[in-house]
Parts: sequence; C-alpha cells; structure tokens
Amino acid sequence: MLGRLVNQELKRRPPEYVWGNTLYLLRQAAAVFINLECAITDWGEPVPGKRFCFRTDSKNVEVLRVAGVRGVCLANNHIMDYGDAGLLETLANLDRAGIAHAGAGRNLPEARKAAELEVAGLKVAFIAATDNQPDWEATEDHPGVFYVPIKPADPRFGALLELVAAAKARSDLVIVSLHWGPNWGYDPPAEHRPAARRLVEAGADIIHGHSAHIFRGIELMGGRPVFYSCGDFVDDYAVDEVERNDWSFIFEVELSGPKISKVILTPTIIADFQARLAPAPYREAILSRMLALCFKFGTPVKQVNDRLEITVG
Repeated sequence: MLGRLVNQELKRRPPEYVWGNTLYLLRQAAAVFINLECAITDWGEPVPGKRFCFRTDSKNVEVLRVAGVRGVCLANNHIMDYGDAGLLETLANLDRAGIAHAGAGRNLPEARKAAELEVAGLKVAFIAATDNQPDWEATEDHPGVFYVPIKPADPRFGALLELVAAAKARSDLVIVSLHWGPNWGYDPPAEHRPAARRLVEAGADIIHGHSAHIFRGIELMGGRPVFYSCGDFVDDYAVDEVERNDWSFIFEVELSGPKISKVILTPTIIADFQARLAPAPYREAILSRMLALCFKFGTPVKQVNDRLEITVG
C-alpha cells in the first residue's frame, strides 16, 4: 500500500526507498508479482463514507518498476477508493509503465481477463479476483473488479474455474491471485481450502492469497503451493502487537523448467514506511510462527540459516 504516509514519504525519497534492503532480492527474481492495495492516480475524489481510502501519486508507478514488478493484482477493496476515475488512471499508469495487471478493468471482460506474459522463457498467466467489495463488481459496460464469492455453487466461482482451465491450456504456469476473506486470524476461513483445491484441480499452479493483513501457513496441493495469506509488505498501518501485521516474507518460488521445485521464505518487517529484512530477534519469531502454521498443514518446511525452505515434489 503506497498511499497516505507512504505517499508523503515518497515526495522526498527516491522510488527505491520503500523496498529498503529487500530490493536486491527482489531484483534477483525473474519477475515479481504483487497485490496493489491503492490507486495510482492524481485524480478523483475519495469514495464517500469509506473510512480508509488509499491513493499514491502517478509518478509512484516507478516504485513498482524499479523492483522488477511484472504483474499486479488490482482485485481488492482499495483499488477503487478514488472512484472510476482513479481506477482508469491506475490502469493507464500501469500500461504506460509496461506492468501487466489483472482483476479490475474498464468492464467485466477486461476485469476477468488473464494477464499473459513471458518470464524466463515460460508463458505465465496471471488471474486475479476478490470476494471483497461486491458493490465494485465490474459489469459489461462499467468499470470495476472481478468479484467472485468463494462459494462453489456461485456461477462466478464457476467462471473463475473456467478461466483458470482455459489459461492453463495455453500457459506453462498459472498464478491465481485472490484478495479473499476478512482481516486477521492465523487460520484460513473454512471455505478457502476446498476452493483452493478446486482451483488447483482446474490448473492453478500458485495460489497467491492476501487480505488478512497477516501471513498464514502454506499448503501444498498436488505440488502446487497455496499461500492462503501473504500478509503486508509495505504500508503505514497501525501495528497489532499480537498478530503483527508488520511481519511478512519475500515468497520466492523456484522453478525447474515449468515445474515448481522449491519455495523460499525470507522474513521481512515494515519500519519507517519501507520493507526491511527482519533483524534478530524479530527474524526468529517470524520464522517460528510460519513453521508452526505450515506444520498444521503437514507442509515439509525446514529452516536453512535465516530463511525457510519448502521442497516441492
């Protein structure tokens, strides 16, 4: 989230600032995929009656570019905080920067459309949806988000499964980014696990979950990692001293050809409106929490020096 105080900090800082000492790791990746929890716009008015509205200046699209961000999830409950105008300018800013996006658009077909890009010689499809903010659902002739209730019987969930299957038929790797469920709680809502399994069966290779503000355990389903919630990476939010929404990871997925071979987790913390590699003793606390959460799913995770590794397959 690059709005509010982060946006103010960026008025006097270079675009690299918010990534702190994580930047060198991000730049080593073939591609970085994120959830963008704000509009990138100089225009529009805050949505009336909405408590938290997030916007960052148009120039800050450069923040994403310098970190090697290739794909952005726009399906969330803040992308339209500055109305249709804010969303439309966000789309234009990302397009000008050459950054792929999914999950919101000028109409429903555009919001549902998978972003397709080539990464390290592989065809990657990136699909995004949210079960937040139903009043922002895109229609055939109006901007909005790809709204999908996490309910197997809902036709919109069926449409998501069809999109995943179609994307898999023409891609080497399919990433499904979901802004799903309420805030907080270490365990995913009961409906998330069966929904994730349906998505994996349809062809999803990675489930990139977010919304809870804290990280949750990772589950492997048929050799595909399900990140139920990745937590917060950069923002200006007040910190819950118990659930620690300032703790997270760089979630790195290693491939061997088109197959996922390993997941590497490097712990991070938010401080002074930037992401930083977590120092001791925070690092050990973050690692210990993730170890415990992954063990609940039977995930074979181990600590290797200052990070965690999950061998897949």
